[in-house]
Amino acid sequence: MARSTSMTDLSSLLRKKAINSARKLLLISNYRGTNQEKDLSESANCNGFGRIRHFKLYTGEDWIQDPLPILPAASSLGIIPSAEMRAQVFQNAVCNWRCWYCFVDPSLLNGDSKFASFMTCDEMLDLYLQEENPANIIDLSGGHPDLTPEWIPWMMEALKSRGLEEKVFLWSDDNLSVDYLWKYLSDDQIVMMSSYPKYSRVCCFKGIDEKSFSLNTKADPKYFSNQFDLFKRLLGIKIDLYGYITLTAASDTNFKLIIPNFFDRIQEIAELFPLRIVPLKILEFSPVSSRMNREYVDMMKGQYIAIQIWKDELRKRFTQEQLSLPITEVKIK
Repeated sequence: MARSTSMTDLSSLLRKKAINSARKLLLISNYRGTNQEKDLSESANCNGFGRIRHFKLYTGEDWIQDPLPILPAASSLGIIPSAEMRAQVFQNAVCNWRCWYCFVDPSLLNGDSKFASFMTCDEMLDLYLQEENPANIIDLSGGHPDLTPEWIPWMMEALKSRGLEEKVFLWSDDNLSVDYLWKYLSDDQIVMMSSYPKYSRVCCFKGIDEKSFSLNTKADPKYFSNQFDLFKRLLGIKIDLYGYITLTAASDTNFKLIIPNFFDRIQEIAELFPLRIVPLKILEFSPVSSRMNREYVDMMKGQYIAIQIWKDELRKRFTQEQLSLPITEVKIK
């Protein structure tokens, strides 16, 4: 993945393993027997193809609150937000990054049919509706969902066909690595995504500069800049967009220089968007333990330095009134 052609080829190969466009089939991970299963707060559901994720607003005294997707979901569904919300998660079984801190078992990222099966969105919904008290959030996760961007409009169609489009909030992740949304979706599918009333997407920036990005993802440093280009294109289709960022970086990083530079690049695209970005706190899940080395331990320490600089930068650039806005009320152009 060190050269652009290899990353491009890998993404293409993984896509071919993960989708049958003619039959609307997607390769969906099954958690049973995987290392990821050990970290689930409750047993896998939907015959092993799903899991319940408990999104929590509070992430610890040493971090900042994470309102995603709690506030977007509550706002969209017209309900009072709570400190914790349940979501039904499905994961596609491919990803073109290899983030060292990823909580997903590597066997669920390579399109390995031993731990995944092809399913339609209707089959996923059949399993979801058979569960007792199904969550009112469906999270299309991964892996990398945008290696198979058809998943989002296909799921929207399936929800509509069952009269669930007003009852279920749809959430998806994007690691800002490929332009497949524009390459493989029709104009009508993109319009469907932008006009779907209960859908939001979160883009995850994998690091604060080229060095931390490459250390985090194992990808060529130049793909750090590619994230901003793809983010700008996503803003252009007018979906409800949010951001995550991983602050893991070497503890000797010049955070007081690097983080303001990151803010500058985002604000050149959308001035208020830093108020819609939530730094992710990286923790050591079971699949991560075997990967830990001195460098990664140091990067985990670095994120705690970075979060303080991040908060300082927010206070420098925005008024108290702006900082107090719920994330859903931050207007972006």
